[in-house]
Amino acid sequence: MFLTFKKWTALYLLTLLALFGIFAAILWQGSAVNASKNLSLEQGGGFVLIIDPGHGGMDGGAVSKDGTIEAQINLEIGLRMEEIAQMLGVETVMTRREDVDLHDESAGTVRQQKVSDLKNRVAKANGISGGVLVSLHQNSLPQVPSVHGAQVFYGEAEGSQALAEAVQTALNAAVNDRPKEVKAAGSSVYLLENAEVPAMLVECGFLSNQDETALLNTQAHQTRLALTILAGALSHLQ
Repeated sequence: MFLTFKKWTALYLLTLLALFGIFAAILWQGSAVNASKNLSLEQGGGFVLIIDPGHGGMDGGAVSKDGTIEAQINLEIGLRMEEIAQMLGVETVMTRREDVDLHDESAGTVRQQKVSDLKNRVAKANGISGGVLVSLHQNSLPQVPSVHGAQVFYGEAEGSQALAEAVQTALNAAVNDRPKEVKAAGSSVYLLENAEVPAMLVECGFLSNQDETALLNTQAHQTRLALTILAGALSHLQ
């Protein structure tokens, strides 16, 4: 179950302290400070954080050996990120808030539904003035189950790489036991290739790794990921 408003009120100071600690780690490494030069937003520096929990509905995404479904983990992290962001006064938009996909009713086959879903996510992001897109996913590499950690991929729109670098710095400082580097998504990720706003995709962990899957199923780690991704983004955007 998600934290209620009263519980969030009780945890307000702890959340701010956690954010401060993550910000400090990011700024200590320095790359998030330099990254802010590359992103141009609307007048006054305003932005809208678009939180996109990947998959949903008929498309569950990756599935771990224990049956953990990617779409649900993505949603849990996304809703936590939304709560924390709103508590800090950041304007947010969610692409989904429940276990659904975004395909048009006219889409018949599974393939058509998936294509329609992606096109609608892109259209929603591109239709928001000052939008900054964060798409949340889980990775899987069953042939090498030891691989773990969070990694960020960036789109082609101006400012995407710098934003991704800031968030990767945060994840390396607060979540990963071994640092990872950001990667360009290129044409392999439709959402990032077609987004006209600064956009990144965060693979929060590997469902093919048993220990990381166990972590991803805990509220504590989901909240830690939400805090870290948000702190990295805000250190860049604000």
